[in-house]
Amino acid sequence: MRPNKFRELLRAGKPTLGTRVMSPWPTVIEVLGQAKQYDYVEFLAEYAPSDLHDLDNLCRAAELADLTPIIKIDQAACDYVAQRAIGAGFQGVMFTDCRSAEEARHYVRIVRPETLQDGGLFGAAPRRFTPRSQVGGAEYLQALRDVVVILMIEKREAVEHLEEILAVPGIDMIQWGPADYTVSIGKPGARFDPETKAVERKVIEAALRMGIPPRAEIMAPEDAQYYRDLGVRHFNLNVDLWILLNWWTANGKTLREQLPA
Repeated sequence: MRPNKFRELLRAGKPTLGTRVMSPWPTVIEVLGQAKQYDYVEFLAEYAPSDLHDLDNLCRAAELADLTPIIKIDQAACDYVAQRAIGAGFQGVMFTDCRSAEEARHYVRIVRPETLQDGGLFGAAPRRFTPRSQVGGAEYLQALRDVVVILMIEKREAVEHLEEILAVPGIDMIQWGPADYTVSIGKPGARFDPETKAVERKVIEAALRMGIPPRAEIMAPEDAQYYRDLGVRHFNLNVDLWILLNWWTANGKTLREQLPA
């Protein structure tokens, strides 16, 4: 079985660095691996189109690139998508739109093995992540126990029930989601308002206090200091499409201004 390096870093209390991709083209992940700076790559399946073959191929590319693959999924059909993604080789799952401790418990159960000990919902399925001879064996069960569970804290209800959610066993990391949060409180787009930033700080401080590592999604390295000062040690740097958009915009504008009228 392939070691879960992301899980190993978390166990060791070490910081982690990842980035996000929307493109289902595996070569993007292979190129990312050539940078040799990242611990994991997150496929944003919540936003991008993909099929089951894409999931297999993205994981193959991540393995070749020596990156841990994780996936962000929609709340709708999360049971099916999470289990098929794990079967393809994803070693971490980010669950979106959590609103209660009950939902958080269900997310953990989705990825954990269906044993008396674990109380999960993942049975013996001969999928890509395991040698067929080991389905249901000790290494298979441990691989499921090692899947990293990340929750988006992005809804008004999640903030209202924050400590209950953070107390759910099996939650490994949380990520603040300002865009969804501002929509849920009736102030869409106010992600940088002082009120929103105060709630973000509250979420991060509560997670640290309760021993759940918070992760910060940032656009550039200079954005990290604010979060480092709060105690955050896990970062996700930018998104492939935003990187392209920013480069195309800035450089296209520069060259356009140099062209004759």
